[in-house]
Amino acid sequence: MSTETELSQHATITFAAALSTIDDTTIVRLPKEASERLPSRGQVAVHASMSGSDFETVVEPDGRRGHWIRVDETIQRVAGVRSGDIADVTLRVAPDWPEPNVPDDLAAALDEAPAKIRDVWQDITPMARWEWVRWVQATRNPQTRQRRVEVSLSKMDGGKRRPCCFDLASCTDPDLARSGKLRDRS
Repeated sequence: MSTETELSQHATITFAAALSTIDDTTIVRLPKEASERLPSRGQVAVHASMSGSDFETVVEPDGRRGHWIRVDETIQRVAGVRSGDIADVTLRVAPDWPEPNVPDDLAAALDEAPAKIRDVWQDITPMARWEWVRWVQATRNPQTRQRRVEVSLSKMDGGKRRPCCFDLASCTDPDLARSGKLRDRS
């Protein structure tokens, strides 16, 4: 018999939701029932379809036991939707995580790091790389961010494969969150 988590990893989750905007970022908040069907309260890699347009993304936690999806201008244009519209959304948990977009400061530090650290970075899973990227980016303070880049390399040098000590179910986008929770509006 499959567990509930195994079922949710293979389930198709379909819902309709309104696009909304926080500052300049357009998002879709998953309804509670859709979030509950995901296999994790943290990030989840998915194959998504919005109003008939397919794309790959990572569903982000909102810090309130729910999730949200960033809807960039390309997705909005292709799907024919914009903030305020209701979109039909279908999600399927992806079997493999996509590679994260590594921010320039972390990428430069990794490029300059000793081979041992670069080897750890290459050996860890894409999901683990997403966690390092999230942790580095989860601050607006440039000094804190630089320190996190340095600590990331130090931890990898010591064999750590994942950052520790941050809540994976919190919203870590510093432009959209307050106290680890996705803001309601701008």
